[in-house]
Amino acid sequence: MVAALKAVSRSLRHYKPRTSAFPESQQWLYVARRGLILDQAPSHSVSLHRLSDSDSGIVEVTLERPEVRNAIGKDMLRGLQNTFEAISKDSSANVLMIRSKVPKVFCAGADLKERKMMSSSEVRDFVNTLRATFSFLEVLCIPTIAVIEGAALGGGLEMALSCDLRICGEEAVMGLPETGLAIIPGAGGTQRLPRIVGKALAKELIFTGRKIGGREAMSIGLVNYCVPAGEAHLKALEIARNINEKGPIAVRMAKKAIDEGLEVHKTSALALEEECYEQTLNTNDRLEALAAFAEKRKPRYTGD
Repeated sequence: MVAALKAVSRSLRHYKPRTSAFPESQQWLYVARRGLILDQAPSHSVSLHRLSDSDSGIVEVTLERPEVRNAIGKDMLRGLQNTFEAISKDSSANVLMIRSKVPKVFCAGADLKERKMMSSSEVRDFVNTLRATFSFLEVLCIPTIAVIEGAALGGGLEMALSCDLRICGEEAVMGLPETGLAIIPGAGGTQRLPRIVGKALAKELIFTGRKIGGREAMSIGLVNYCVPAGEAHLKALEIARNINEKGPIAVRMAKKAIDEGLEVHKTSALALEEECYEQTLNTNDRLEALAAFAEKRKPRYTGD
């Protein structure tokens, strides 16, 4: 027991929490890839909405490119980049939902007509930038929820996999069909899917390109909830409101502890948990929680 405690103590002394999900040696590459497409021109296919009143703190990213079933082209990628960047700088944002305004589709994947006009080097740059964009989404400090009605295929499913939670309607269709196009999922699908559903099942879905429905997605743990068709947004909003009522710093630290802790040895992960817990101790929100409990009222958190 004494030897074990000494080992833990040594680990705590040497543990250094990451300030970024990207290793320092790769941060320049991430910035360079984002710079390939990112500019400040407005996107016609992605919009950002900040909810108000009692829902203040919940933000929605809306996909709307109906003519190609929300296929991801350069305009949509630019819109996603700029929108995620804006959310990362918004201290008032507590929860993010990504949804589609196009009926019966979340996102059909890559814009293959646009892709056909690209050279090999342009395709490589586009896919690298898309992968980096989804990685940026994944490491946003706030919880993210994908609202899936209809098709979420290829890059569309990879975007959903980059979110913390996924809610789908029972008529949703999900899959990674890239091997049928003689390529592989290139925006994180080969890495995130097995981490969510397990290696063997992920291999089957990627090798065969098989599409699955909402109920099966729920049964294999790909989505958190499968609800009647058309009700995914209502369920996601219910969850977002529940999260929005909690202490914002606590929720962010919980996400950090879980996500970063799973990438390191358990001893280092426990040290990370300690560091994250420490961040919640000297906050006004923690004092507000204790006061609200004593006064038998609902706490009013400010994120301080």
